[in-house]
Amino acid sequence: MTEEFPVLYVVATPIGNLGDVTQRAVEVLSSVKWIAAEDTRHSAPFLKRIGASARVFSLHAHNEEGAASRVLECLEKGESVALVSDAGTPAISDPGSRLVARVRAAGFRVVPLPGACAAIAAFSAAGFADARFLFYGFLPPKAKAREEALRSVSKIRCPLVFYEAPHRILDAVEAMAAVFGEERPLVLARELTKVFETIHACPLGEASAWLRADENRRRGEFVVLLGGAEMRVDLDESERVLRLLLDDGLPVRQAVKLAHAISGAGKKALYERALVFRDQESGI
Repeated sequence: MTEEFPVLYVVATPIGNLGDVTQRAVEVLSSVKWIAAEDTRHSAPFLKRIGASARVFSLHAHNEEGAASRVLECLEKGESVALVSDAGTPAISDPGSRLVARVRAAGFRVVPLPGACAAIAAFSAAGFADARFLFYGFLPPKAKAREEALRSVSKIRCPLVFYEAPHRILDAVEAMAAVFGEERPLVLARELTKVFETIHACPLGEASAWLRADENRRRGEFVVLLGGAEMRVDLDESERVLRLLLDDGLPVRQAVKLAHAISGAGKKALYERALVFRDQESGI
């Protein structure tokens, strides 16, 4: 059901399996008079299937400013508009953010309808223990810019989530291996919710060979998920801190606790070193 006053609905649509459309999305798309679609030809079969009869016009990356003016005209006449992208949630690595900003600035409500999002779906199946992640989206297509972008996030300790196109996936994972190292845990999720859905986990250094082994593995849209950077600990410095604390007369457990807080080194390793230092001091 639409709102009493004109609003812009930001409507998530299925990323593959049409069964993932929400009942609320069907109701809104079937009741609004206007739908702004990233690609009208792509959206037409889906809209027909759910029984939406609204008038559809295009709003994509190259016409968003002009199309936003059309949306505002509709809202000013009291007619609500729904925004959809080709698949997933609009404005998430898809057009829509500039439209939303203009609609909000003009004083109209923006109502999000949650639903499919490839990044969230892939992360839920990746198995990373960290609940946080950084969503980057698409990397720059050119090699130098891509490398700079990867280096800018190389020290982030939470998992990283990227989108990538099939014709760039090999270049992307090879660039990642060069910047992040080959041991980073990687999950490649392709064709999510579609017939040939694949979710493959491996060390980053093995991804290129896996993709090259079968050209079918390089087809479809990808979500690339990387484990976060490990905190690098200066072991010599952590031992120096530990020895200073012990020499100052602190009990082993307290010295270990403080050395861990100061240096970031693991408590177990510090405790083992503390016992060695204590034994050395006692002449054992």
